[in-house]
Formats: sequence, C-alpha cells, structure tokens
Amino acid sequence: MATKKSTSSSKKSSAAKAAPKSTTKTKVTTVKAAPASKPASKLFGAKLSSSPRLAAGVAEFIGTFLLAAVILATQGNPLIVGFALVALIVIIGALSGAHLNPIITIGAWATRKIEGPRALIYVLAQVLGAMFAIVVLGYFVGQAPAVSEQAAAIGQTAPELFTAAAIPEGKEIAVLLAEFLAATVFAFAVAASIRLKEKAATALGIGFGIFVALTIGSYAAGMVSGTTIINPAVAVSLQAIDLKSVWPVAVYVVAAVLGGVAGFFLNEVINSEASKK
Repeated sequence: MATKKSTSSSKKSSAAKAAPKSTTKTKVTTVKAAPASKPASKLFGAKLSSSPRLAAGVAEFIGTFLLAAVILATQGNPLIVGFALVALIVIIGALSGAHLNPIITIGAWATRKIEGPRALIYVLAQVLGAMFAIVVLGYFVGQAPAVSEQAAAIGQTAPELFTAAAIPEGKEIAVLLAEFLAATVFAFAVAASIRLKEKAATALGIGFGIFVALTIGSYAAGMVSGTTIINPAVAVSLQAIDLKSVWPVAVYVVAAVLGGVAGFFLNEVINSEASKK
C-alpha cells in the first residue's frame, strides 16, 4: 500500500511540473500623434507653402521693388546700392536666392544652377517689381508742392523722378562695351560669392561686387557721358528702355544679359581648372 501511494504522489508531482504556467499577455496600444499642422501663408488665396516657385517669385518682386526704389531715391550711388543689396540678400536670400536682376537669373539658368520655369518666374517678377517702384515713387514725386515763381526765378525746379541719361549719339558702342564689362564683372562676383560657405560672406561679396562693377562701368560710360545700369529690370525703372530705338535695348538688355552669362561661364571655367590641380 505504501508503494502505491508513493507512486501516485510522484505522478501528481510530475504532472504538476509538466503543467504549463499560465501567462497573462497585455496588449499595448500605441497611438501616433497627429503631425502638427504648419501655418500656411496665403497670398491671393494661394498657399505659398505648396507653391515654392510662387513664394520665390513674390520674394523676387518685393526685393527688386526695394532695390529699384533705393536706386531711384539715391540716383544710383554705387556705395548705397551695394549696401542695399547686402541687406536684401540677408532678408530674402533664403526665400529665392535674392537674384533681383535678370542677368543673374539668366546667367544661373545658362550654367544650370536654376531650372527654366523658375527662371522665367523670376524675370517676370523682377520686371514687375521694378515697374512698381516707378508707380510708388512717382506718386510721391507728384505730391510735391509746385515751385513758386520766386523760387523758379532763383533756379529752383520741380522735383522729378531720377532717370538714366540718354545714350550719346555716336558713342553707342562705347556705352554698350561699358555695360557689357560691368555686367561681366558683377556676374563673376555673384557666381564666385555663391560658392562661399558663409552666408554673410556671400552677401558681402555680392554687395561689394555690384559696387566694383558700378564704379568701373560708371567711369567707362562716363567718359562719353553715358550711364551704366547692369540690371535690365532697373533700366525699366530708370526709363532707359526706349522701344523706338534699338540702342537702349541693345545696351541695357542684350549687352547686360550677355555680360551676365559671360561672367557665370568665366567663373565656371576658372573653378573647373582649379579643381584639376
């Protein structure tokens, strides 16, 4: 009897050991947080966040308007224009690259730094911004009080919007070459400056680049009583484009654009040769 009891007890103990332990599983439910909605900037009902080209075009419009307004207000002083360009690059550089000049946009497009549709938007925005500067500043000039007879007698004249000097007859080639040279210098400075890693250095390089280009171009064109502009959009603001004559278009549009493309390509050639060393 004792043997049977021990056998049955041993079976129970072995069965108890063999029985699986009950485990309780807890389901963990993770809830993903919904992404925070970014505030969408709107302009005329269009979301700029979904239209980066439109946002960049608006930035180019505003920047070119401000640049043209500064040039009109200061009569194109090279030093002031240079500092104004530095400020505008800092303000809108992150939005569009702050081209503010068709020759820079076309030069960047020619060297494949910007795609065609964006370049077209930039050029249109730049021209419209420069034209808007005429409207705004022209309004304030028109609000100036009339000059009295006594003031006119001593030589005082009514205020007028600053305009570019007409191209001297017989000196068109000289002014064209001055514009081409100045545009090449400026575009080369821009192409070299955008390669710099520091944003502040890029802005200063471009600002002083326009100062150097305007100084050289103004001296060369000034020898024949001409004007250097280096910006086809601003040339519209200065009323330098006269469609009745071929020379203003040839000087302030064609020569300026060719100089811009030449400056970018010259920088590309120099950098490609330097990289081979």
